[in-house]
Amino acid sequence: MDGISVGVLAGLLLTAAWHDIKSHRIPNLLILAGALTGVFLRAWLEGWLGVALAIEGFLVGLVVLLPFYIFRMLGAGDVKLMAMVGVYLGPWGVLGALLATFLAGGVLAVAVAMQAGALGRMAHNLKLMAFGSMLRISEGKAPSVDDLPESVGKLPYAVAIAAGTLGYVAWRYTK
Repeated sequence: MDGISVGVLAGLLLTAAWHDIKSHRIPNLLILAGALTGVFLRAWLEGWLGVALAIEGFLVGLVVLLPFYIFRMLGAGDVKLMAMVGVYLGPWGVLGALLATFLAGGVLAVAVAMQAGALGRMAHNLKLMAFGSMLRISEGKAPSVDDLPESVGKLPYAVAIAAGTLGYVAWRYTK
């Protein structure tokens, strides 16, 4: 990944995180402009192969996070943002960024719960989600997270996506 693409991606991710913190929304225009810019950069640097990898990365980022949206664990903006990340990183790179994002999201969730003094409630919610999901699956139903007694708080997941993706890019591309 070249320096221009890293810089553009970093700027987009930090802007998305800022919007998510301020308004709990990620502007569609930001994601669309970022995805189109990413496709243009990949085409310029790698030709048609780069465009194909950008499309594959977009689809992988979208498909992997889509179940989290369907089960109302993430917002649509978070899913679209990870799809945009896939344009820049391609199908394999976005999988690495997803793993790093899940790790960053877990750390961020624990930090938010600790700051709110709700670590015990968070642990209780996780237990209810696990047991409730297993019960629903054993009944042949889709798992759901709608039945939690009290939320620990809203997490601006674009922050986790930005931290995870930029951490992955730094680890992967600066060796």
